[in-house]
Amino acid sequence: MKALILFSSRDGQTQQIAFSIAAEIEGKQRCDVLNILDAKNINWSAYDRVLIGASIRYGHFHPAVMEFVKYHLRELQQRVSGFFSVNLTARKPEKRTPETNAYTAKFLQQSPWQPDCCAVFAGALRYPRYRWFDRIMIQLIMRMTGGETDPGKEVEYTDWKQVARFAQDFAHLPGKSA
Repeated sequence: MKALILFSSRDGQTQQIAFSIAAEIEGKQRCDVLNILDAKNINWSAYDRVLIGASIRYGHFHPAVMEFVKYHLRELQQRVSGFFSVNLTARKPEKRTPETNAYTAKFLQQSPWQPDCCAVFAGALRYPRYRWFDRIMIQLIMRMTGGETDPGKEVEYTDWKQVARFAQDFAHLPGKSA
């Protein structure tokens, strides 16, 4: 069987994390990695586990994430499943757990799906790559939260060891009986 890893990424960091998780567990289980926006006709019988990763922009996940969860709830519940969120708030270690990260806690509270495992990863700040409006808004948010505001900087906050540990934890979760 295989693992299905779905991601919702706005600037590419969540996608990069999804592919890193796939590479980490590839020796134990084959993986398919898809953008959740392109995941229309999934052959669910090919997968025994599924992982969804989503990024935050301006305090919200892409609406397609919750739509996917609601539409495919039965399939998600029948398989080992996991969720990870990626946001800049998690650059602070005390905001890097599902319980202490407000975005993740709110998502899990509002979601009908309760994944078997969950993680929160810090994202990346890529000022030179943002459009003008996004750069100004993100600078404002970072100024209010004590973060980096230099518009010429790119800062990767992702803890790749944390990502690898989560990938291993996800790969080792016991399967669900049919």
